[in-house]
Amino acid sequence: MAIWLDENSRVLVQGITGSEGRKHTARMLAAGTNVVGGTNPKKAGTTVEGAPVFASVAETMEATGANVSVIFVPPAGTKTAVVEAIDAGIPLAVVITEGVPVHDSTDFWAYAISKGNTTRIIGPNCPGIASPGLSNAGIIPADITPRGRVGLVSKSGTLTYQMMFELRDFGFSTAVGIGGDPVIGTTHIDALDAFQADPDTDAIVMIGEIGGDAEERAAAHIEAHITKPVVGYVAGFTAPEGKTMGHAGAIVSGSSGTAQAKKEALEKADVRVGKTPSETARLMADIMRSL
Repeated sequence: MAIWLDENSRVLVQGITGSEGRKHTARMLAAGTNVVGGTNPKKAGTTVEGAPVFASVAETMEATGANVSVIFVPPAGTKTAVVEAIDAGIPLAVVITEGVPVHDSTDFWAYAISKGNTTRIIGPNCPGIASPGLSNAGIIPADITPRGRVGLVSKSGTLTYQMMFELRDFGFSTAVGIGGDPVIGTTHIDALDAFQADPDTDAIVMIGEIGGDAEERAAAHIEAHITKPVVGYVAGFTAPEGKTMGHAGAIVSGSSGTAQAKKEALEKADVRVGKTPSETARLMADIMRSL
């Protein structure tokens, strides 16, 4: 099993004819992902890497049975693309685009809620979701790790890849990059619940970052609802105090949102927290060997 993405996923690519869409469509196909089509209203009737191009998400879904959209649309058009995917009723929309205005993210997230939350949104500003050996939707490299029984949810794309590589001897059920923007669709808590319910996930790695209170809220949720072992890492322990960092979500106010505050909240919930990504991987390796 995997969460949200498996061998039955039929993927369409919004923005398939652009340079990023085209490049990563080829990558996903090489990884064994079932990419069934893509969209560009001006280039409908053409193909990209053998995948047919349609005018709309609804048309692609009707013709191909697509149930996952990966969105490679420039920031100015991302809100329109996500709303189109929601209106078409796609079950999963993976928004890779970086630099989406927070107001736009807020708008399309509120729109998804108004439509009954029938579309799960991952991102924006995320690397996507990968279930090794089954399917890969986004930009996560497909050859880092084999299939296994570790689940991963991460704000950071680069740290997602590093953790998958460092724990490649154990493998992953699914890795979910949720993105580091202030407003995102799927949260740590959503992924934690999904991994908790997945019989083929034995333990969970959760990667957070300074800024906001998502990790503190996840810690409270773990304490109340998650029984599987969780190991955590919070990026930003060495961030200079008072300095604004690069990620859009990395906004620290006083002690709120600091790496230390997040570490303490996670440890209160019996989550083992590594001081570095490599130490975090070692903590998870110890847990997996003990199971």
